[in-house]
Amino acid sequence: MPKKETKTFTYSQLAELLVKESDIHEGHWGLFLRFGLGGGNLPIGDPGGQMVFRPAAIVPVTEIGIQEFDDPNPLTVDAAKVNPKPKRTSSRRKKT
Repeated sequence: MPKKETKTFTYSQLAELLVKESDIHEGHWGLFLRFGLGGGNLPIGDPGGQMVFRPAAIVPVTEIGIQEFDDPNPLTVDAAKVNPKPKRTSSRRKKT
């Protein structure tokens, strides 16, 4: 079976994509992730090789988004640089 292609992105690349998708033109923006917390009994291999149930914490990612930051940091992008406002063009026609 052929190997499937994988693409990876940095935090700032993802922030840039989401800023553009959200049509944001100003501020410093970075990723945020919201986590949940759950529990359950999961089958785990013990040192003897037997499968036993053990209580376990489950921490799912419940939301991924962007949030505005007061100051830039290595994980943020400046929306004015990565997604500048379009320049307005004059709608007036030149009279001949």
